[in-house]
Amino acid sequence: MTSPNRKPAIQKGWLRAILILLPFLIFTAIFQSIGAFVCAYLTGDNPLEFLQNTNVDSNLNFLVVESFAIMGTILIVWIFTRFIDREKIINLGFSLKNQKRSIFHGFITGFLLMIIGTLFLIVNGNLIIDKIEFHSLSLLESICLFLIVALNEEIILRGYILRNFMDSMNKYIALIISSLLFMAMHLFNPNISFVGMLNIFLAGLLLGITYIFTKNLWFPIALHFSWNFFQGPVFGYKVSGTTTSSLITQSLNGNEILTGGKFGLEGSILASILCSLAILIYWKIYKQNESQTNPESLKVEMEKLE
Repeated sequence: MTSPNRKPAIQKGWLRAILILLPFLIFTAIFQSIGAFVCAYLTGDNPLEFLQNTNVDSNLNFLVVESFAIMGTILIVWIFTRFIDREKIINLGFSLKNQKRSIFHGFITGFLLMIIGTLFLIVNGNLIIDKIEFHSLSLLESICLFLIVALNEEIILRGYILRNFMDSMNKYIALIISSLLFMAMHLFNPNISFVGMLNIFLAGLLLGITYIFTKNLWFPIALHFSWNFFQGPVFGYKVSGTTTSSLITQSLNGNEILTGGKFGLEGSILASILCSLAILIYWKIYKQNESQTNPESLKVEMEKLE
C-alpha cells in the first residue's frame, strides 16, 4: 500500500487512520466556517444560518460552504499522505487509467437502486408524482454540490481511512470498520432513523466493496454522486434528511419503514434490500476476478487475520 522505498512515519496503518479523524473534523469545521462567512459577507445574512441549513432548495450558499469543506479535506489528507504515509496523494486511488467502465458502473448502479425503489413505491401506491419541473440552474447547482459531497466523503473514508486500515488488517474487517465510521459521520443528520443508520452502514460497504479489490476511488465516487443526485434532485426524496430542489415533486404515504419518510429513500427497508443485493453482486464479481488474477491474495488476507 505504501511506497516500497519509503516507510511511513507511523508504521501502523490503523493508527494513521484513527489519527486523521480529529484533524479532519477540525479542518472541516474551520473551512466550512470560512465558507459560511464568505456567504454571509456577500448576502448580509447570519453565517450560522448557512452552517445549520438543511435545505438546499435552489441555494448556492450550501454549495459554497461545501466547496470550502472539500478544500479542508484535501489539505488535511495531503498533509497526512505526504508527511505521515510518505506517499503521493494520487496513490489513494485517483488514477483514471482504465477507469471508464468503473465510473459507468458506479453511476448506473446508483441510478438503478433509486429507480427500482421508486418504481416499487409507485406500483405499491406509496408514491405519487405531483408535478415535473425542469430548472437548469438548480440542476447544475445540484450536480456540482453532490459531486463535491461525493469527492469529500470518498477521499477521507475510502481513500485514506479504508486504505490505511487495509495496511494493518484483513480487508473485510477494514471495510466493516470504515463503514461504521461512515455511519457515525451521519448520526446527527436530520430525521435519522434506525433503518437510516443501517442503510448508511450498508452504503459504506457498497461504496467500499470495489475499493478493497481495486484500490481505486472512481467507482465509489461515481456511485456516491449518482445515489445522492437521483435520490434528491431528480426523484424528489430527501437526501439523508436534507431537502433539495428537484425535477420531480412527489407525495409519500404509508409506513415510513417502507417509504423512508423524512430521511429519504435511504431510510427505507427497500434500500436495505437493494444495497445488500448490490454488495453481494459486486463482491462475487470482484472475488472471482481476484481469484483468477491473484491466487495468493486469499493466503495474504488469512495471514492478516492471524
